[in-house]
Amino acid sequence: MSGGAAGRRSPKEPWGGVSPFSIKTKLGALVVIAVLITTGLMMIAMRTATELRFITVFSMIATLLITQFVAHSLTAPLDDMNAVARSISHGDYTRRVRENRRDELGDLAQTINRMADDLEAQERQRKELVANVSHELRTPIAGLRAVLENIVDGVTQADPETMRTALKQTERLGRLVETLLDLSRLDNGVVPLKKRRFEVWPYLSGVLKEANMVATARAGIASGSGSHTRNDVHLHLDVSPPELTAHADPERIHQVVANLIDNAVKHSPAHGRVTVKARRGSLPESLELEVLDEGPGIPRSEWHRVFERFNRGQVRRPHGPGSDGGTGLGLAIARWAVDLHGGRIGVAESDRGCRILVTLPGLPSLPS
Repeated sequence: MSGGAAGRRSPKEPWGGVSPFSIKTKLGALVVIAVLITTGLMMIAMRTATELRFITVFSMIATLLITQFVAHSLTAPLDDMNAVARSISHGDYTRRVRENRRDELGDLAQTINRMADDLEAQERQRKELVANVSHELRTPIAGLRAVLENIVDGVTQADPETMRTALKQTERLGRLVETLLDLSRLDNGVVPLKKRRFEVWPYLSGVLKEANMVATARAGIASGSGSHTRNDVHLHLDVSPPELTAHADPERIHQVVANLIDNAVKHSPAHGRVTVKARRGSLPESLELEVLDEGPGIPRSEWHRVFERFNRGQVRRPHGPGSDGGTGLGLAIARWAVDLHGGRIGVAESDRGCRILVTLPGLPSLPS
């Protein structure tokens, strides 16, 4: 709220001092009014020779009526807050307190409503997490169970092709569990950063080689089961200058780059190209990383949601041929790893495909 009389605060902010509408002011006004009524009736009694007992009765009745009015205005919102708090304690986070006051009770009502909003959001996220994790775990478990049941029932033989299918489902389950554990560690802040100086070119070259090896191994496992894993996308590394160095936790940055490459490969067209660029940042030992693909790209309306957990995008045909779609956790983990460094990650403008930009702060700047 802008403008207004001196001392006015925003409705979303607590009342710091004594406002013209505070409870203290109302109680003080009640005392003053009671005194004025009593004094006025006494003066009337003295001028009209009315007996003192009648004046006392009238003043008591008037004071009680005013006190009852003020008390009702104070207790009514408390009853409303009590009902909402009782609903919250029983797991109902949909009820809200009416915010039609500008005193301490109004501020308390806003605080309770904000608390209810936060609890409702957390409960919704918890349910979504359980539902999504259950869905993701069900698929590889069901596939593995089907393969093992066929072997036990004698429908199929435990030949290399069948075992490759079982191994593929087991590895997918292992990757999902590992991803969830990584995300849990990052959330709880139990992953310490071990920053050091390293050369960017050989480091990223190793990450890309590992990504190629993993893709080739997955494709070999999947080839006998009729499934497909992306191994047709070319990975390209562009580091300038070649002697570029950075100061960060190599293990966590490996996690960031590997997840970004995996996401880019899944969204790439057949025989597409994924480019990883590295440039020097503005601070000493800082680093700017870019991962670009040639896929359909991300609509601007989805830019703020791509790093949310279990978000798989809303674009048409979001994944390339043969992609299993992933779990929607890779980008969330990349964001948290970058946040641990105090860096930034986000979707950037691109003429084609999707472009993810990562900025790592490097060494802190020394005061001059």
